[in-house]
Amino acid sequence: MEGTPALGSPATRREAALKVTGGARYAADHTPPGCLYAWPVAATVAVGRVVRVDTAAAAALPGVTAVLTAADAPRLGPTEDAELRLLQDDRVPHHGWYVALAVADTPERARAAADAVSVTYDTGGAAPDVRLHEGHPGGYEPEQVNGGYPARREQGDALAAYQDAPVRLDLRYAVPPLHNHPMEPHAATAVWDADGERLTVYDSSQGAGLVRTVLASLFGLAEERVTVHSEHVGGGFGCKGTPRPHVVLAVMAARHTGRPVKLALPRAHLPAVVGHRAPTLHRVRLGARPDGTLTALAHEVTTHTSRIREFVEQAAVPARVMYAAPGLLTAHRVVPLDVPTPSWMRAPGETPGMYALESAMDELADAVGVDPVELRVRNEPSAEPDSGRPYSSRGLVACLREGARRFGWPGTRGPRTRDGLLTGAGVAASTYPVYLAPCQAVAHALPDGTYRVEVAATDIGTGARTVLAMVAADALGVPADRVTSVVGHSDLPPASVAGGSSGTGSWGWAVHEACRALALKLARREGKVPEDGLCASADTTAAVKQRSPYARHAFGAQFAEVSVDQVSGEVRVLRMLGVFAAGRILNPLTARSQFVGGMVMGLGMALTEHSPLDPAHGDFTARDLASYHVPVHADVPDIEAHWVDEHDKHLDPMGSKGIGEIGTVGAAAAIGNAFARATGRRIRELPLTPDRVLAALAAGEGPGGT
Repeated sequence: MEGTPALGSPATRREAALKVTGGARYAADHTPPGCLYAWPVAATVAVGRVVRVDTAAAAALPGVTAVLTAADAPRLGPTEDAELRLLQDDRVPHHGWYVALAVADTPERARAAADAVSVTYDTGGAAPDVRLHEGHPGGYEPEQVNGGYPARREQGDALAAYQDAPVRLDLRYAVPPLHNHPMEPHAATAVWDADGERLTVYDSSQGAGLVRTVLASLFGLAEERVTVHSEHVGGGFGCKGTPRPHVVLAVMAARHTGRPVKLALPRAHLPAVVGHRAPTLHRVRLGARPDGTLTALAHEVTTHTSRIREFVEQAAVPARVMYAAPGLLTAHRVVPLDVPTPSWMRAPGETPGMYALESAMDELADAVGVDPVELRVRNEPSAEPDSGRPYSSRGLVACLREGARRFGWPGTRGPRTRDGLLTGAGVAASTYPVYLAPCQAVAHALPDGTYRVEVAATDIGTGARTVLAMVAADALGVPADRVTSVVGHSDLPPASVAGGSSGTGSWGWAVHEACRALALKLARREGKVPEDGLCASADTTAAVKQRSPYARHAFGAQFAEVSVDQVSGEVRVLRMLGVFAAGRILNPLTARSQFVGGMVMGLGMALTEHSPLDPAHGDFTARDLASYHVPVHADVPDIEAHWVDEHDKHLDPMGSKGIGEIGTVGAAAAIGNAFARATGRRIRELPLTPDRVLAALAAGEGPGGT
């Protein structure tokens, strides 16, 4: 194994060769002897119930083993996720809900059988209700939003302060539904043992332990009788953070047939069954003095959820940590509609919320004639506005200053004309909280002088294997090439899901503590390591659950320069630059990739990604990569990612903050602000598609918006 540099030095991913040579085995690469294949049947209505399922034609096709419906599918045990109660009754809560499952000896035959299933529905003549608007009569204020945050918080009298402010802005922004679309679609291979008492699953998941817990409950097993492997995962961006229907259906089919079953979802199914970023409507009111100092900030968000499970995007929460304002109001309303349940998508809450807030801050800068960088600096808080807690570290101003220097701000801000194109530059801030979760790890010293650390972490392409080995080596005081990290299945010491940018901090903390304990054992021991090795374990539950007296967040500043074609309406990003304050950067090589990848995702959000709901049929109109346009190589400009050194002793033992998501936050706002600078027009609904651009340009000069 190639030697890995010390913690804090760049290191290539340990599984890189396996991935580029095709040696890495993903969930759908496991094909046990006698394996069958499943293909689900999706509902073609958005509301109603199934009256009849005719499976005769499907069952008569060659190679078809079974066609499961609510009439004969295995009964499931309890679950808190109603989206997993599959084939249990006749209800249809949204378009794309699975109403049957075909199982055959080849994927092609399974798909043909699914196509041959005939389903009759009763919609009661009702049209689906899928349109989100602020005044929807079904809207309500929930108790909590995603992440466990209170839905509503107020410091001071924000609305009174707003009314008294010399400068007032009342602005509305809209972010459409967005989809995760990882490169690897959701897939699972399920195998029951001969007596049906033990289950092995290979699943594309961000957390094998959580999948094990849910499957054990659904199928009436003790958790120790379930093993879930998620050794290699081809991306997730949140949509693999909880068990999804594919794994439940695969296990059901395997139990029903008595044979292994593999199920890989077609990409067109993903928008309806694996979660999505809910659309958000934002009202942002800013009150300020003539110099741009905020006196009031009110951010109110309306979003949707399904009728079977409440999920509320916490899009107003970032405003609670960003800027000093004596009056601060943040609130959420949610509307249950005939839609699939939304879920996590990279930096849920922060991504849409900061788009609205950072766009509004840019508009305030224009209104008071203050440079947008300087405006943000002027409103720097001394403590977290919502809680009053001091920050463990807050590097936003350093990021803004360093980013401005590297980008050539404000000299490049514009507007200018270049080759007949309008150009301009914009800036936006980024933030993301520090999340830490309980974790266990075991460290082994082996008689050959090498070490092994074990933790049920999941590497979804972020380089977790590599950085955990580096953390272990640092704690042991040995070269990293003597340490092997074992991750990716539920029989290992339990770990949290790969989500919330919490993986390295949570898993690394446990690995660090286990290795420190092992190093102490080795120091006290006389003689060689025994033939069966020496081990030590750690459990961070008690330490992690202690409430920190500090507000812990990562921060960043993003800069973008765009060109706008006045004839075609095309917006192109010419260059982007991000500077981040995210604690100690443990592996600069993979960290830079994470920052850049997040910025690319924000570019797609700004310019191309959206998937409206069809009001007639209730389904998403963009269901594959031909219609849902993620950025491709030709769309991605020169992107630079940098960071400021941040020594924060109030975090985990490594001093790290999460970096997987903050790169996305702020990117869309920086691009939108650059567009406004280039054109003098403000588009307040994403994405900035040519039709909207041409309409805005046709509206004439001035600061108006659409």
